[in-house]
Amino acid sequence: MVFRKFLSSIGIGTLTVDTVVETPDISEGGTLIGDIYIEDNEHGQEIEYIELIVLKRKERYSEYSDFEVVDKIVTKQSLEVAAGFVSKNTHILEFQMEPDERWQTEGDEKLILKTVVHILNGVDVSDEDEITYEPEDDY
Repeated sequence: MVFRKFLSSIGIGTLTVDTVVETPDISEGGTLIGDIYIEDNEHGQEIEYIELIVLKRKERYSEYSDFEVVDKIVTKQSLEVAAGFVSKNTHILEFQMEPDERWQTEGDEKLILKTVVHILNGVDVSDEDEITYEPEDDY
C-alpha cells in the first residue's frame, strides 16, 4: 500500500487545488510522480494553467543584500486543466518529473516543489513544500 502525502493545498474562493505526490523523498533513478486535484463547487474561478516548479532555496544573511532567501529554479512544468480527467466537479491532473544532477543540494540548500495556480484575469496563487533528492553514492 502506497501512502500519499499532500505537499500543497491552495484555496481560491470555492476552488481548491491540492498537489499530492507518491514519494516526496526521491532517490537517483526515481521519478517524482503525483496528481493535482482541482475541486470547484460553484465554477467561480477559471484556471488558465497550473505550473509546477522545482527550486533550490538557500537562506543566508548579508549586510549588502535585502534578500535573506535566494531561490534558483531547477525545472518547471506547465499543466493545462482541460487535459485532466473530470469526475463531477473534480479535475485530476497527473504529472511526472525526472530528476537529474541539477536536483542535488549542497550545504543548507533545500529542494522545494512549488505549485502555482494561474487564474484567468486574476491574481496567481501558490503553495509549496519541501522534497528531497538523494543521488547514489559513488564508491
